[in-house]
Amino acid sequence: MWDEPSTIMRRQLELKDFRKTSPYLDDRPDCLENYQMSSEIELLRQKRALELRKKMLLSQEKPTPVAAETPKLSSHQIVQKILTGRGTEVLETARRYYPKEVGIIEENLARLIDSGRLRGPVSGEELYSFLRRVGLSFSMDTKIRVKEHGELKTLEEKFREGVR
Repeated sequence: MWDEPSTIMRRQLELKDFRKTSPYLDDRPDCLENYQMSSEIELLRQKRALELRKKMLLSQEKPTPVAAETPKLSSHQIVQKILTGRGTEVLETARRYYPKEVGIIEENLARLIDSGRLRGPVSGEELYSFLRRVGLSFSMDTKIRVKEHGELKTLEEKFREGVR
């Protein structure tokens, strides 16, 4: 990183030669000291620039860790990203009825999402309709709830209250 002693000595000799030939420098000590200080500062600046260049080259040679850190998402995770509303519930219910077929459909949907042919959010209703069209018929668990005084109650609870 630092200059060799021979390089420093060569620069000192160049400084002496410059002092003899320069019309702007005389033998006054303050004039020479300013020149020597500025040349030393210039040497330090050049050394620092060289160190920075070496660091930059070393950092460019290293593979970027960001690319290595991004793991490949599974087809299930890719599909889950675009599902909204009850989409996850529909997918899991379909998987309970048809595990093999839903796995194949999930892989194909993930491939379409990766290629950009399938974009945007997919709601639970859209997914349910799609699965019905490809021949997967299943029933969803349906719960009807009533909101009363800021509290959700099932129809069963509501009817029990009415009987009392």
